[in-house]
Amino acid sequence: MEKNLIKVAICYDCDDTLTVDNTQQYGFMRTLEITPKDFWELADRIAKEHNADKILSYMLAMLKEAEEKGISLTKENLTSFGEDIALFDGVEDWFTRINKFARENGIELHHYIISSGIKEIIEGMPISKEFTKIYACSFMFDENGKAFWPAQVINYTTKTQYLFRISKGCLDESDESVNNKTTKEQWNIPFNQMLYIGDGLTDVPCMATLKKYNGQTLAVLRPDHEKSVKCALKLLEDGRVDHIAPADYRDGSRIDELVKAWLKKIKSDNVTI
Repeated sequence: MEKNLIKVAICYDCDDTLTVDNTQQYGFMRTLEITPKDFWELADRIAKEHNADKILSYMLAMLKEAEEKGISLTKENLTSFGEDIALFDGVEDWFTRINKFARENGIELHHYIISSGIKEIIEGMPISKEFTKIYACSFMFDENGKAFWPAQVINYTTKTQYLFRISKGCLDESDESVNNKTTKEQWNIPFNQMLYIGDGLTDVPCMATLKKYNGQTLAVLRPDHEKSVKCALKLLEDGRVDHIAPADYRDGSRIDELVKAWLKKIKSDNVTI
């Protein structure tokens, strides 16, 4: 990157924000020959029976189903499950286009995923190389390369820590310096130069955090899905988000226009007279 550029970050949820459905519903469920309905009912049943975190419960459901079907959940297999995930219109070339626009406006734009999905699957997506860092749930793997236990678990409230990691530049999950007291001048990317894009209630803590510190928030919706539209409208009505827009990232779309306007404002706010 060029010197003296303004550092800016866009943080994305993944499932139903960049991808058309939950990332598990492609290669993973097809390989195990289980329907989304049956899988999520199993995960919910585990959570209720054990009063467990729903994210931990679905990760256990993945391990149990794979074991029962005789399928080894290796890192390579999980990554392969991300290869054919459907993305919303415009996502594939979104990063090239918006990065170019940012550079033309003196901005060094970084992209991050903060997701409760599976990191190994997300890393298999064709767009994974576009992100400075992918924060998502992940597994530990034994000596045979087989997943056996959660390594990282990210739910709707723990998502917020990653906003602080990005802002302070403490990107590694094990970097405890994220808790050190710092001044705003020391921060890598201030919150008011961060945008969070999500799709639902699980994104509310991140949205609330950025709004508190003058960052920007955007909820995407699927116009053909009544539940998605109602959720986005509710987020807007409750003041959780600054904007809502259809999940369309193509050139000239509402998202494209909103993000470009936001980047121009950041450029203007950083002009010194």
